[in-house]
Amino acid sequence: MGAIREAHWLVAGLGNPGLGYARTRHNVGFLVVERLAAEAKVRFVPEASQAEAAWVNVSGAAVLLLKPQAFMNLSGPPITDWLSVLDLPVERLVVVHDDLDLPLGRLRLTGAAGSGGHRGVASIQAVLGSKDFPRVRVGIGRPDEDEDAADRVLGEFRPEEYPLVEETLARAAAAVQCLIREGLAAAMGRYNVRVMPDAEASP
Repeated sequence: MGAIREAHWLVAGLGNPGLGYARTRHNVGFLVVERLAAEAKVRFVPEASQAEAAWVNVSGAAVLLLKPQAFMNLSGPPITDWLSVLDLPVERLVVVHDDLDLPLGRLRLTGAAGSGGHRGVASIQAVLGSKDFPRVRVGIGRPDEDEDAADRVLGEFRPEEYPLVEETLARAAAAVQCLIREGLAAAMGRYNVRVMPDAEASP
């Protein structure tokens, strides 16, 4: 891990490693932390414990952005390792991940809550032995009528969805920054609101 720097927060985006998964719906957690790194003009670098990491500053708070390089259902060990190395309490871990139960374009920030069937979150909770960490859930939409859930999460966004995806990633990154800067309650009040695509908005 090299020289360990002090961090006040650990923000972990969930996804699967490898170019074949890079633009899939399941990887929106990676896309959000990549957006945060790009805004800070830093890059992710390979680190120990099966992870890529980037250091950023959010309103004076040192934040380690993490992309676990184990597959989604094995996200727990690398995140737990880094939480231990940084000597941070579980409440200073923010997990960003996709959510099938939210429509594309919606965010939901939560505190202590169950995994909701998300295997990456379940892995983290099992290894930590706790669910007391905030999460930023990014909606990817329910499967189509003839679509399997696994195909949905491992499928790529459709070209016509890209504008909404980009807007959602920007809001999710801003939600993480708000959570760190102002606390979970303030971030929930600001970002747990319904935002509809223009095509679905009322005339």
